[in-house]
Amino acid sequence: MKISVPAETEQNEPRVAATPETVKKLIGLGAEVSVQTKAGLGSRILDDAYADAGARIAKTATTTLKDADLILKVRRPAPSELSAYPKGALVVASMDPFGHEDDVKAMAEAGIVAFAMEFMPRITRAQVMDVLSSQANLAGYQAVMDAGVEFDRALPMMMTAAGTVPAARVFVMGAGVAGLQAIATARRLGAVVSATDVRPAAKEQVESLGAKFVAVEDEEFKQAETAAGYAKPMSAEYQAKQAELVAEHITKQDIVITTALIPGRPAPRLITKAMVGTMRPGSVVVDLAVERGGNVEGAEAGKVVAVGDVKIVGHLNVPGRIATSASSLYARNLYAFIETLVDKEAKALAVDWDDELVKATVLTRDGAIVHEAFAGEEKS
Repeated sequence: MKISVPAETEQNEPRVAATPETVKKLIGLGAEVSVQTKAGLGSRILDDAYADAGARIAKTATTTLKDADLILKVRRPAPSELSAYPKGALVVASMDPFGHEDDVKAMAEAGIVAFAMEFMPRITRAQVMDVLSSQANLAGYQAVMDAGVEFDRALPMMMTAAGTVPAARVFVMGAGVAGLQAIATARRLGAVVSATDVRPAAKEQVESLGAKFVAVEDEEFKQAETAAGYAKPMSAEYQAKQAELVAEHITKQDIVITTALIPGRPAPRLITKAMVGTMRPGSVVVDLAVERGGNVEGAEAGKVVAVGDVKIVGHLNVPGRIATSASSLYARNLYAFIETLVDKEAKALAVDWDDELVKATVLTRDGAIVHEAFAGEEKS
């Protein structure tokens, strides 16, 4: 059983899919592990650390991938990479397939078995495999750090002989994993924090972290959550009422962090330019959904822009901004899943295609797109 870890080819991706810690564990499962040279450099992991863990260091992607049974990546392979991927190899990565159907089709045609880690079901046994949560958790933390860098005042209240510096006011929009971590981080830094979300369960979570919950709590709000725990799209009437409440609240905030995403859909627009224009000079808005079109009107992907006297932060790949931590968690997520694909006695891959984790995550197999979310794509 050969497991390969090629270097990421996408620009602005410093994370890596395996660490020396997980390499040792993979070898313990009976695998031979090949890591492309400098694959971990963006996460401060040197080749020597992988070699000390027992990995073979390969000079090129082609040699890394040769005869691979299982390939670990952070991002899905680009079509230009696929010629080096052995037909029938299992590829485990965050595939980000929505809106990239041509790339999914290319993987199917290349004959690889692609597993999309972001489709991992939210059940107890899969918690340790949840890449969305591990990376969003770090993104929420980093959003507060990025806001603090751009904000030209202190976050906590400071009482000095010269007088008192008031605490910054932070408003978090979206109380999922990223939002809750942003709340917790801002609170630890001493800010006065408030938050909003359309899911009723979020109110208790927000308040348990010591933040104020802000939302229009009508009958539609009480039904605004799917069985899987995601936010439902809201009616135009509700959105108008919520926007009015939020617009009034934003005028009093120093920092706003938006985190709202709905799987498979463009990011919902939460903040308009008019709302940004009501914020105080020096205020900061951080848009964590900028890669999906953004929650904030005026946000630009990969840039910090000024709209009047307000800065809008639109950094790409926010977990990658703390790549060492992000890679550590991501690699553990992948190892936990891979462990379920291996026969520990035979020390060989033994995929149970009826396992609920496999059925939920397998995207392409036997030359076809097999995931129900993309049924028929290979024929289109």
